[in-house]
Order: sequence, then C-alpha cells, then structure tokens
Amino acid sequence: MFVNSAKALFGAALLVAGMAQGAAAQEMQFFRIGTGGTAGTYYPIGGLIANAISNPPGSRACDAGGSCGVPGLIATAVASNGSVGNVNSIAGGALEAGFSQSDVAYWAQTGTGLWDGKPAVEKLRLIANLYPESIHLVARKDAGINGVADLKGKKVSLDEPGSGTLVDAKIILEAFGMTEADITAEYLKPDQAADRMRDGAMDAFFFVGGFPAGAIAELASQHDIALVPITGPEVDKLRETYSFFATDTVPGGTYKGQDADVATISVGAQLVTSADISDELIYGITQALYNETTQKLFGAGHAKGKQINLDNATMGAGIPFHAGAEKFYKEAGKLQ
Repeated sequence: MFVNSAKALFGAALLVAGMAQGAAAQEMQFFRIGTGGTAGTYYPIGGLIANAISNPPGSRACDAGGSCGVPGLIATAVASNGSVGNVNSIAGGALEAGFSQSDVAYWAQTGTGLWDGKPAVEKLRLIANLYPESIHLVARKDAGINGVADLKGKKVSLDEPGSGTLVDAKIILEAFGMTEADITAEYLKPDQAADRMRDGAMDAFFFVGGFPAGAIAELASQHDIALVPITGPEVDKLRETYSFFATDTVPGGTYKGQDADVATISVGAQLVTSADISDELIYGITQALYNETTQKLFGAGHAKGKQINLDNATMGAGIPFHAGAEKFYKEAGKLQ
C-alpha cells in the first residue's frame, strides 16, 4: 500500500511538473532577427538586441537585476547576407525581424529602386532606426572636387551593380542635375575603387557605411584624400522626395587629413518586421529597446550601440512604423 501511495505521489508530481512545463512552453515565443555577415556591424549589434529583448520563462525580474526584455520571449540573432536577404526572409516568414538599410527597406516596401519589377513587400514595417550609415564621397585631394557638382567629367566609382550604394549615388547625381553620362562611371567595390585611386586611375568613389570605414581609413593613411560634402539646397530638395535620407556629419579627425567636420546625408541601419507580427509583442520589444538598463548595455557593448537611442529611433523613417512601435513612440512623445 505504501509503495502504491508513493507511486501515486510521484505520478502526481510528474503531472504537476508536466503542467508547469506546458504552461511555460505556451508562454514562450521565439523571435529570429536576421543580421549580416559575422565580420560586419549588424551581427554583433543584433546579438546585443536579441539579449536585450529576451526574457525566457523563469528569468529574474528587471527590477531585481534580471532581464528587462519581453516576458517569455527568446530572441536570436541569425547571421545572413544582409538587408535584401533579411527583407526577403521576413516576407517569406523565415524571420520575424531583421536589419535593413532604410533605403533598401523603402524600395522593398514600395516596389521601387532595387525592387523595381519585383512584387513590393507591402507588409514591411519599421520597429526602430538604430544608427546612421553615412554616405561618403571620397576624392583624390588633387582632383579639384569640392562638391558633388565638381564630379562632372571625372572618373567616379558608384559601387557594384545591384548595390544600394549605386542607387543612392544615382539619386545624388540626379539631385545635382547629372546622370552617369556626365561622369566616367565605374562600378567597383570601395576597396577596389580605393586601389584605383592609389594608382591615380580614379578621381572619386561613393561608399555607404558607418564611420570610420576601414577601406577609407587605410587609403587616407597612404594617400591624400578629401571627404567631399554632400549638402546644399539640392540635398534639401532630395530629402523632401526621399524621406529615408537623414542629415549627417562626419566629425573632423575621423580620417587622416580630414581636419574639419564634413556635412553629408545618411541612410539608417533599421530594425524591420512584418505587419503580421502582433502589436502587443512589437510594443513590448520597442519598450525593451529603450529601457534605461538596456541603453547602458548598448553603450557598453559596441561603438555603434551608443547611437541606438530614442532620439535616433524615428529618424529617416521611409516606411510605415509597425503599429506596436508607433504606439510606444507616441507615448514617448517622439511621434505625433
């Protein structure tokens, strides 16, 4: 009889444990974030964000020194091919969210630019603008290029076919009344363009990315270059047409020989998702991103982490915000 009672108690304990595990499993949600290659900036930043928004069942409460993420959420940063691949994976349901340049997100959502001729990803939505990726226009110091208008008749690399940089460069040329026919256009990666510049065979090239950019820093250490400002009424008008561009400044001293601040524009590195993800979940994720504890972790975790703040969150938004994120930003006074 004692043995049977013990068996019954043991069975009851297993049943309770199983029920508890079932409840925890029900509360658990998984959230995959597409980033970029493991050597780039998107991947480590994605890891910081995944940790910040995660709060697995059984975690300590935020005010007790535990996770300040969304209760029951387990987020993971997934290495990927970057913006275009992430947007396609979100559209196909293989990812819940991902990183994208703001221009790529705009083209995908509107079916223009890089997405011309392809079905628009109409459900693509913005969670947050994270940090700026500056548009660099790098010229040989002795090429006589002091502004975009001076590119006329020069040898200029616009980056590879299919790249976001190429489309951005064309937009900038157009704003100043030029097309590719007005320059001697080449279509090279930034490091290849830098090599050509060292040989005197290239006058200028475009590059989009966070500063300091390795290829440009290396070039500046060996060769006299100028960082050309992208500014003026032409740029103001351009920004009215393309809302994904934001004003930006490359601080003096970023590159050797660049003593003064240089005005330019930037596209945002953005965290995007699908309109199909629940408003409640995206609201919780957005709230977790800008929690005071999370903000300290971002600042300590990566050089670009300091720029992931509430002031930058709504800058250069070229696509609609997810309803959950929009609710948070309105409550925070960042959106009307």
